Amino acid sequence: MERLLKRLEFQPHIAHKVYGLITKIEELKGQWKAGTSLSPQVLNRLKKSVIITSAGASTRIEGARLSDSEVEKLLKGLKIQKLRTRDQQEVASYAELLTNIFNSYQSINLSEATIKHFHAELLKYSEKDTRHRGHYKFGSNRVEARNSKGEIVGVLFDPTPPHLVQKEMQELIQWTIDQLEKNEIHPLILIGAFIFEFLSIHPFQDGNGRTSRVLTNLLLLKNGYEYMPCISHEKLIEDNKENYYIALNKSRKNWKTKSEDISPWLLYFLEILLGQTERAIDLLSSETIEHFLSEKQLAIWNRIQEKKIVTPKELRIELEMPTATVLQALNKLLDMKKVERIGEGRATRYRLL
Repeated sequence: MERLLKRLEFQPHIAHKVYGLITKIEELKGQWKAGTSLSPQVLNRLKKSVIITSAGASTRIEGARLSDSEVEKLLKGLKIQKLRTRDQQEVASYAELLTNIFNSYQSINLSEATIKHFHAELLKYSEKDTRHRGHYKFGSNRVEARNSKGEIVGVLFDPTPPHLVQKEMQELIQWTIDQLEKNEIHPLILIGAFIFEFLSIHPFQDGNGRTSRVLTNLLLLKNGYEYMPCISHEKLIEDNKENYYIALNKSRKNWKTKSEDISPWLLYFLEILLGQTERAIDLLSSETIEHFLSEKQLAIWNRIQEKKIVTPKELRIELEMPTATVLQALNKLLDMKKVERIGEGRATRYRLL
């Protein structure tokens, strides 16, 4: 689609900002990949925390009111309680879908069927949404301005009409797939452009925002941004919610015109991702070393911090752990440059750095 490509021809000052942000993100992404690998246990802990935070944040952006502590309590008892309120239904379905994306993104491809499936999953607990979940909209869902009496006083944005949605979605999806395969335009620009167009088409009667955020997670994971399950993308958007709508509305102002400009949205999208990437790098700092250690490794690390210098035998006896477990933990701490080895053989000791 020529229109989708043409709007990526930025003015020089905009291109400078866009590629400046991308350069920073890519540099930090490289640091993440070169850093310490997360153990499966730690990754699972981080995933669970992010799923709680993301489910709460993504639904609060749309007006839900459950706090993170309420979300955590709800998800823990999900199997033994009925989801009575719409807030509970939206949180539970978002958490389940995001969990599936984090665990199986390699096998999930961008397609019309995938997007409709995501939408159906996000609304699966709501009986009121049975008619339209997993289906494109059948009526107008334009964004209207209302006064204090609830009366319509203007139209803020008029998305794609229902009869054109399928055509425009199919074109958008195929264009995005083709461009990502060509690898001529940076994937972050393409993903940002895809999400903007999706939100502008507004293909579903309800749930477009939530669907866009799970799609963001999927596309970033599939394009190598593997720290998505470690830091909540949705929480950063919630914390910058006002700018989210400002950027979206500015970019929508000339949507589908010759003067179309999506740079306000794209710059916002990249700034959010840069913040997310910076927080991912913070996980590699000494203050958060516990994120990278299993329970037994963490016990060994805590003992070293207390004693400053130890021998493997001391750790084995005091913590009642097998020698292999102790040595494995010490080698990991050596790799992380948290301890140094002194001496050889039976005289070997490990000192806190």
